[in-house]
Amino acid sequence: MFSFPHPLYSIVDTLSDPKLSYVGLAQAMLDAGVRLLQLRVKDQSTGRFVEIARAVKAAADGAQAQLIINDRADIAKLIDAAGVHLGQEDLPVAAAREILGPTRIIGFSTHNVAQAEAASREGIADYIGFGPIYPTTSKQRPDPVQGLDRLRQIRSRVTLPIVAIGGITAKTMPEVLSAGADAVAMISEIVRADDVSTKVRALLELATASQGRAHPIPKG
Repeated sequence: MFSFPHPLYSIVDTLSDPKLSYVGLAQAMLDAGVRLLQLRVKDQSTGRFVEIARAVKAAADGAQAQLIINDRADIAKLIDAAGVHLGQEDLPVAAAREILGPTRIIGFSTHNVAQAEAASREGIADYIGFGPIYPTTSKQRPDPVQGLDRLRQIRSRVTLPIVAIGGITAKTMPEVLSAGADAVAMISEIVRADDVSTKVRALLELATASQGRAHPIPKG
């Protein structure tokens, strides 16, 4: 069964500041100790996405880290990434599994209890994303805020690993992990930092300490 290498799920995304470099962001995260990261590229051509993905994959390989490609199973296969993360309107999970085979990682975003339970019953995805936990500015049309009580409800019903996302900060990370998330995803909190490596290193330490204090959640 898949498990996150650490309770911080870093996302490489430059939308909040187009002046940032995808490779520079990824390298800063990797230098801080991240061993799994997701590349999220929006509003770029497929050719440009592939170019960026190959460069970030080279950086990840240099750090012996896993790279997850957002949305595009075809690009994940093309560059030999560790896997793909799909949204509700992307390629169906079953189709992505056909493309990527049995050993690649597939994550799947869910935004309510019914979607999370359906993903768990289908038994194809390796982990689910759930959120937004709090209001978020990382999406133009965010889904309704779910909150910690809904996260706890899903944790009690789903055995798949859960990465929580949406408006999470260093201040709220401990309560999100305590509510049952196996990992937390952040974009703005990381990419807007003055020193990304220093920020990520501090978040990794906080997440690991917080997860150690969290109530153990029965699995399966």
